[in-house]
Amino acid sequence: MSANVGTIDDIGAMDNTGAIAGESKHPKGLYVLFGTEMWERFSFYSMLALFTLYLRDPAQGFGWTATQATSLYANYLMFVYASPLIGGLIADKITGYRKAVMIGGVFFMIGHGLLSIPALWAVYAALTCLVIGNGFFKPNVSTMVGNLYPEGSPLKDRAYNIFYMGINVGAMTAPIVMEIVKAYFGFHAAFAVAAFGMLISVGILWYFKNLVENPAVLNSLSNNETLQSADSAATAVDAPPHGVSHQNESEQTMANNARQDRMNAVPDWKRVLALIVIFAIVIVFWMVFHQNGSTLTYWADDNTAWNVSGTISNSINPFWIIALTFPLVWFWGLLAKRGLEPSTPTKMAIGMMLTGLSFFILYFAATQGEGQKPTSEQLAGGSFRINERVAGNLKADGVPQDVLDKILVAKDADGKNLINDVKFSVKEDETTKQKISGEQHFIDVVNGVAPGAGTQYRDAFLQRSYLFQVSPFWLILAYAVISLGELMLSPMGLSLVSKVAPIRMRGLLMGGWFVATAIGNKLTMIGIYWSIWYQSSFFIVLGAMAIVMSIVLFILLKPLKRAMPGV
Repeated sequence: MSANVGTIDDIGAMDNTGAIAGESKHPKGLYVLFGTEMWERFSFYSMLALFTLYLRDPAQGFGWTATQATSLYANYLMFVYASPLIGGLIADKITGYRKAVMIGGVFFMIGHGLLSIPALWAVYAALTCLVIGNGFFKPNVSTMVGNLYPEGSPLKDRAYNIFYMGINVGAMTAPIVMEIVKAYFGFHAAFAVAAFGMLISVGILWYFKNLVENPAVLNSLSNNETLQSADSAATAVDAPPHGVSHQNESEQTMANNARQDRMNAVPDWKRVLALIVIFAIVIVFWMVFHQNGSTLTYWADDNTAWNVSGTISNSINPFWIIALTFPLVWFWGLLAKRGLEPSTPTKMAIGMMLTGLSFFILYFAATQGEGQKPTSEQLAGGSFRINERVAGNLKADGVPQDVLDKILVAKDADGKNLINDVKFSVKEDETTKQKISGEQHFIDVVNGVAPGAGTQYRDAFLQRSYLFQVSPFWLILAYAVISLGELMLSPMGLSLVSKVAPIRMRGLLMGGWFVATAIGNKLTMIGIYWSIWYQSSFFIVLGAMAIVMSIVLFILLKPLKRAMPGV
């Protein structure tokens, strides 16, 4: 990548152009990258908020079951979170950072544009483009932020915090806008809006390119490349950089020779083994956390008592991240002044404990809902769905297997499920324009597939298929707890790798973090059991997994601290 080479003495003069940070103010380029990233994340999270519900929608989507939608979602996330490894390497060796970001932006635009086409081939083509786009865009826009500042600049940590807020503003706004657009114009128009958001992102970076291009060569001035890579990698996976967890002081302390000598005195194998334990924690965390785009969206759509779809629930986590980040930074600072700030492994163990607790909250909510027997009023105004779990219960109630087989395999002329995992709610008759209750709509369709069965077994069908609803308070509270857990676990991890990994293995182990993240996202596929287990069973299993990993980490704290002194 070509750029004009500058020196530290040039920094003050270059600050007048807004390109490079001075001693007391941020360069204009930071706000260019803030806008670029905010609109890119708006686009990215617009798609995630809509995706699984779109796949399941029998009218505008493809009538997929929860199992099918969750499987594709898990595979997509796996590739998305692994892609920065390749995109960052290509930018380093071939394209340079700004060009890589622009290439990624173009792929993003194409991907979101393809999703506005109502065809299954367009979905797979779109996902391919989005994975490629993420690989080029995410790690390199993050690196460009760091390149606006010389190493040692007191503004750098604050810059990453500002940039991180851009991520969450985009992530919080996207589902709200998508909910509105989808309600009035449908899924495909909403995907088109996501593509337009990406157009704004690329337009900002292209128009103001002179404010972000030149500083890229400041990497050559860096005396601490591992810190830079930890920051860049953190924002590549939407984790707050190390400063959010009060790690900036810790990084400066690590520069102390005595502490570094303590780390160097630990055998490499012990340090690597300690990091492998951390990677195992990360795998379970992401497997649980990223249920937000699949099973937690299904819960919000089916089982939460509000007048919106599950799309809107994807705004809750970024809201809590924005609300909790700086109070948590203040809290760590207060503890640090008193010499009481927990070590990084301790924070991560607490983070996993909170992650498990959030799913125990949802378990309690689900047990309340599952224990309700719907009244006639609730049935008349409610929604209904048959899936594998419901079919098993209906068989126990005496509904013949051949009737259930007909229901589960029934498809329309386009090959979409007529009943299996389809949600039946109040609808409008296309001829009379009269409202038909979800109860009557559901029974009519069952009778059409298995003549007379809907009427004969009406009570069993309605009671078993009724989608209970509980207060939104439970979901909002659960997200508050898991968001706090995220802030206590995710940002520390990459900084930890950069400190603990032996120098000769640092690149490999930083890559290991991304691999662990990708594996965790692949394992979100555990959501295929959403339609087989009771919701309460699903939540308790995931909550227990997180709690078990936190207990393991607490048990291993002493040996981990010996293997990672000073963190």
